Amino acid sequence: MHADYLWSLVTSEEFRHAFWNQWKSVQRRRLCMVMFWACGSAQILVIKTAKAAKDVLIEKESFKILSKYLHDIEPVLKQLQLHELKDSQSARRALEFLSEDVSTAQSLIDKCTNRSRFYLLLKCRQIVKEAQQATRDIGRSLASLSLSGTEILADMSEKVNQLHHEMQKAEFKSSNSQLKIIDKLNQGILEHKTDQGFANDLVEEIARAVGVPIEPSEISREIASFKQEREEAALRKESEEVFFLQQVISLLSRADAAKDEEEIEACYIRRVRTVEKYGGKGDFIPPFNSFICPLKKDVMIDPVSLCTGTTCERAYIKAWLDGGNDTDPETGQHLDDFSLRPNVRMRESIEEWVERNYCLKIRSAKSELLLGSDVTTVAALNELKEFINDNSINKYWIGIEGLVDIIVSILGNSHNKDVKRAVLVTLLVIVKGHAKNKDKVVDSGGLDYIVRCLIRDSITSKAAVELLFELLLDGSGWNVALLKKLSKKKSCVICLVNLLNGAVVESSEKAEAILLKLCEEDDDNIKHVAAANWYKPLINCLHQGPESSRISMAGALSKMELVNQNLKLLGEGGAIPLLLDMLANGIESKSAALGALAKLSACHENRKLIAQAGGVPLILDLLFTPIVPTIIIEKCSEILANLSSANGTRFLVDSEESPLYLEEIVTNLVSIQQKPTLCEAIRKYILLALLGICRSEPERTETLVSGSEGLSVILPLLEHSNPETREASVKLLSCFSHLETDTVTAFLSSSKRVEAFVSFFEDEKNPELQAAAAQILSLLPNSDISLTESLIGSGALPHLIRMLRFGSSEAKEKALGAIIRFTEPSMVDMQRMVVEMGVYPLLVESLHSGSSLSKTRSAATMANLSRSTPNLSIAPEGSGFFCFGLNRSRTILCKVHGGVCDSLTTFCLLKADALPALVKVLREKAGSAAKEAVVALATLVCEDDICYGAAWALHEAGAIDPLLDILLWGTSDTKEEVVGLLEKVFTVREVVDSYGLDAKLSLVKLSMQEHENVHVRSKAMKVLSQLEHY
Repeated sequence: MHADYLWSLVTSEEFRHAFWNQWKSVQRRRLCMVMFWACGSAQILVIKTAKAAKDVLIEKESFKILSKYLHDIEPVLKQLQLHELKDSQSARRALEFLSEDVSTAQSLIDKCTNRSRFYLLLKCRQIVKEAQQATRDIGRSLASLSLSGTEILADMSEKVNQLHHEMQKAEFKSSNSQLKIIDKLNQGILEHKTDQGFANDLVEEIARAVGVPIEPSEISREIASFKQEREEAALRKESEEVFFLQQVISLLSRADAAKDEEEIEACYIRRVRTVEKYGGKGDFIPPFNSFICPLKKDVMIDPVSLCTGTTCERAYIKAWLDGGNDTDPETGQHLDDFSLRPNVRMRESIEEWVERNYCLKIRSAKSELLLGSDVTTVAALNELKEFINDNSINKYWIGIEGLVDIIVSILGNSHNKDVKRAVLVTLLVIVKGHAKNKDKVVDSGGLDYIVRCLIRDSITSKAAVELLFELLLDGSGWNVALLKKLSKKKSCVICLVNLLNGAVVESSEKAEAILLKLCEEDDDNIKHVAAANWYKPLINCLHQGPESSRISMAGALSKMELVNQNLKLLGEGGAIPLLLDMLANGIESKSAALGALAKLSACHENRKLIAQAGGVPLILDLLFTPIVPTIIIEKCSEILANLSSANGTRFLVDSEESPLYLEEIVTNLVSIQQKPTLCEAIRKYILLALLGICRSEPERTETLVSGSEGLSVILPLLEHSNPETREASVKLLSCFSHLETDTVTAFLSSSKRVEAFVSFFEDEKNPELQAAAAQILSLLPNSDISLTESLIGSGALPHLIRMLRFGSSEAKEKALGAIIRFTEPSMVDMQRMVVEMGVYPLLVESLHSGSSLSKTRSAATMANLSRSTPNLSIAPEGSGFFCFGLNRSRTILCKVHGGVCDSLTTFCLLKADALPALVKVLREKAGSAAKEAVVALATLVCEDDICYGAAWALHEAGAIDPLLDILLWGTSDTKEEVVGLLEKVFTVREVVDSYGLDAKLSLVKLSMQEHENVHVRSKAMKVLSQLEHY
């Protein structure tokens, strides 16, 4: 029953329809997968071929264009693959055609990569045609493929159409330089060129064109490959190709570079033996007459024979015949045949004669070099250069004769700059393109001698760097072994860096090329050149190097000793954004980058760059993160200290230069400072950062630090064991100790702490520290007598007086603020101590030339001292009092105080000659300084009804007029002091007579000023009434 049911279900129409749909769906998916893999395979082939095309050395430009087109096709295939190109016969055929055409291009690339480069140069026209055809074929296949995937490629149809149109119209051309070489080669074959000079030039041009080193071994290898091409052509029975290749091989084989070195050495030995056998002396063998061309009148190079048997120079006889002549130029005989036949025997004889002369010249030059005379040495070197230029075979023969070692030794031993220059230039000619001679120079110690010449005059150094550059070249690349050897010579790196900034452009370019290659080979060289103040490789490494190299460079940078200018150069070179990028990596990367940033942030210009690059928020985030390695916190705090040092909060901004939340920064810094286990370096940097911020934003930060219990954290640091921490804490405390003077005073209640505090004054090499300590004292209440006595006992006063005498303007201000506490009128003994230390002349000097604050504090100090004078100035017994001067015993009495006065014992302002200075301050209209000057002058006036001496002293000092002027411009407090003083002065009739009218005018104006203090106006009216009494 169950089986029957199943059979009926299977045979039903509904089941068959569902089964058919499912089968078709599977088939579609299978076909889609087929097309997916087909597109992927084509894509891989295209990428592989495009990459290979870039590396072809023959017809580079053509293959670069092909490579570009292939790279442009790759996104098209990727689009088709991702969107499941539907399977169809046209789609499959299009992909097949494309793969076949790309494979053809790949075969062409393989041929141009694996075959002899000399041979490929000859076939450059054919190669260009094949590359052009391959490009066009691929373009056509691309057009077919785009039609098969019209829907899928709709978004990029315009780009695809443009691409295949460009490819189908592509036209490639051989480079003109390569075509010229081929034309020259064909001309040489056509004209049966056999002279060695032509062959040498041709081989050199071909080698340079295809990137083959001009070395015997390389050239021989290329010619061997050429011969292999000839043999393969023979197997294919291509007789014309075989004949042509044989002609090329014969011509190129005549070049010196094509000869085997053993053959060259054997040839030289034969020539030397021939010269010695025939007793050759001197440095020249005259030519035989038969060597002389009857037309040229000189030795022939390319001799050809006429039908008459006469031999002439090819170029000259050809010109003779082209000119319409039909006779033998030597015999005059009529020529029946105008053909020219190479005279091989004559050419070989002439070449042998030339080579014998070369041997003689080389041996003669050797003798002259060994003589040691500067004149003969330079002459011999110049001669060597000349016949090397005549024939490069002489490079080999000079080396065989041992002249390279001799010349190198002259470079090391000679002290004559002309000789050194000649040696360097000659060695350059000898080693250029000659590996064996390069090895001889290096093996004979030439590298050290050349390096020493890099630091000489510009001409010598130019020759030296050019020679060094040539020695380091190895064919078309660099001699890695020699680069490693040169890397060990740190002096060389320094010399090359010095050449970078020289006036000779050629020297600078060569030096930079060498340095960049040295840095490419070894990261240590990057550090060496950076240590020599050239930072381009280091910055390049930070930008493009692997992470390990970037960490190494950043670490090296953090350890370098750099002056401000060098730090600025690094910042301008772009190091800062690269280092900030490293903060996103691991701990090691962060640590190295922060170390370098800490170094760079010591420069003002770099602080601005850090802020502009958005580095400050990154650094603060790391600094305030709860769990961070100590080294990270240390470097972040150092950077923050540098950022805040001179500019406070200017650089505490985000990347858009908007100010950061200062309150949060200060609170977090104080919080870090409260950690008991904080390391000393971090503690110091946090203190310095707070100091910079407080100095920049005192109103905002003073209360923040105080409110965060900053004072309780900082005060104990005054006794810290680390001197830098103590110094930073003193400077910071000086910024806000005025907010909690009682707390500071209580802290200094211990004599031991006072002694520690006074020690800050002892560091005369640190005036900023002295000034900060004095500032703290100036802010503490003067009423604390015990503190003042402790300071005296600890020896603070002499240091303060010394600061006042020798310190800067700021130091003097702070010292005066602290000295005031030692001049309280209630402590006469202490006042005397201050005066005996010479303070009075310093106070007077400060009134004359000090800052406004210094004048204010000097006048206040004088007022304190002067208040004690009446009690100290006692008239002699039996003497009468006179207003202006003498008693009966002829003792000079003080005009003001009526007794015997001087500046040391009675602190008299008059005897200290302070009145002119105080009056000067009045005339300067210096605000608070003027007020203190008025107070000081007022101490001269006694409390009696009539003050003749004081009034007349003020008159003589010219003080009355500026006092009256203050009634017009001074502050209310100052005006009140002046009115009080005038009230006493105008008790003297003579003074009233002199100033009464002016005084009335000033007092009337003052009393009528409604905005003025009522008390001041009342006192002014009282003085007016007093004047009216007279």
